[in-house]
Amino acid sequence: MMVIVTAYGQSDMRTPYETTATVVDDKGNIKVPADYQTAYQMLGTWAVAADAGPGSKEMHVVYASPGTIDAYRKAGHFPDGTILVKEVFKTTTQPMTTGTVSSAGTRAGWFVMVKDDIGRYPANKLWGDGWGWAWFDAADPMRTTSTDYRKDCQSCHVPAQASDWIYTHGYPPLSR
Repeated sequence: MMVIVTAYGQSDMRTPYETTATVVDDKGNIKVPADYQTAYQMLGTWAVAADAGPGSKEMHVVYASPGTIDAYRKAGHFPDGTILVKEVFKTTTQPMTTGTVSSAGTRAGWFVMVKDDIGRYPANKLWGDGWGWAWFDAADPMRTTSTDYRKDCQSCHVPAQASDWIYTHGYPPLSR
């Protein structure tokens, strides 16, 4: 049985997992889902190269709300209500027998996106271009430090505009 979860409770079947009703309030304020590491599907991990020297300076581990992968494979796009959580870590880099290795160290924060096909929160500056966008510092997953998605978030996603602002090529589960 395939269940496609939408964040706004529009699916035919509910899952026991957290839906966007607990991630987005009635004004469009976003928070980090409490159970994303266990209930969500892992899409992939990005390593951001160090500015100088070997290794990486950050690792980005990306999760999607339950049902997203199957829905994306079927339709070729993220369904309304999809929640993406990018967990951002500073790294530690050290020599190992396999070579120089960078691994996740201290959490820097989270970036959360919520797919919005109909423009539910036009008065909220964190919503637009089909998504809700929010950055959270590691100290507080309940309060975003973002104030305007165009200024604070979107510039990093401009190269991915053609794929709905998401770097889908970096997520192997979407193409299998």
